[in-house]
Amino acid sequence: MGSLIISMDNFLIRTNLSKDEGLETTNQIKEYLEKHGKSVFVELLDEAQIKAGATDESFRNGEKPDIVLVLGGDGTMLRAARDFMDLSVPLIGVNLGSVGYLTEVEKENVISALDKIISGEYEVEERMMIEGTFYQNGEKAGEFKALNDISVLKTLPIQAIGFNIFVNGRFLKDYSADGVIVSTPTGSTGYNLSAGGPIVEPVADLMVLTPVSPHTLMTRSIVLSPSDEIKIEIKEAPSGGVKNAIASADSANTFEMKSGDYVTLKRSEKRIKTVKVSSLSFLEVLAKKLR
Repeated sequence: MGSLIISMDNFLIRTNLSKDEGLETTNQIKEYLEKHGKSVFVELLDEAQIKAGATDESFRNGEKPDIVLVLGGDGTMLRAARDFMDLSVPLIGVNLGSVGYLTEVEKENVISALDKIISGEYEVEERMMIEGTFYQNGEKAGEFKALNDISVLKTLPIQAIGFNIFVNGRFLKDYSADGVIVSTPTGSTGYNLSAGGPIVEPVADLMVLTPVSPHTLMTRSIVLSPSDEIKIEIKEAPSGGVKNAIASADSANTFEMKSGDYVTLKRSEKRIKTVKVSSLSFLEVLAKKLR
């Protein structure tokens, strides 16, 4: 390994407090890095902060880190992606959760991973993101970005709702379903996978549109070009009544929707950099995590 090597001297450790009891792993990493002459800054976030939509500004006035070590699970990684996408800082996740599809390093292998980072035995990969614009009553009402997915879901537990899907301004299909997910390759192993969508190599550039529990025999996902623009519109009820839904980006930023409202989705100009220290391929790692 060796392309896109960056000198790593300033480290930021971003820790999910609920995942690292007594800060055992955080302190272990901090002490090891400082022992090797590295500058280390620590940020501690609780679960409420992890799930919040607004970005954390606590590190913005200090020196830009060379790398962010994200300690927690997939939710902690998604929060870090939102926070650091504008700084273009590479991220590496240390899994303190359960499966951790987005995390590169397991807790027991963290010292070995640090040695590889210090010695330059790593690669930096880039992952695409998607961005959405929310329209209410025909007016722009909000924007959001996501590393994993943007989903539009029903709010009532029983009734399905209708969705009109357009691609590049042309009508594609309508669904009566519990929701619709638009996923990046990185997010293909998240909600998209649970809904029956395909698994995609994370460094690919494409979007996957997957219906959630559709009331139709046509349940297949649709793979779209990264240059496509997708529009998801909430239909009126068959009786002419109003249906309610919620749009969500990485299960964090949310917007309430009703019949006639819509979101437009496209590939973001922002990309996330992730650090890879393992020699295992994506499929080898996936096989381990899906056991």
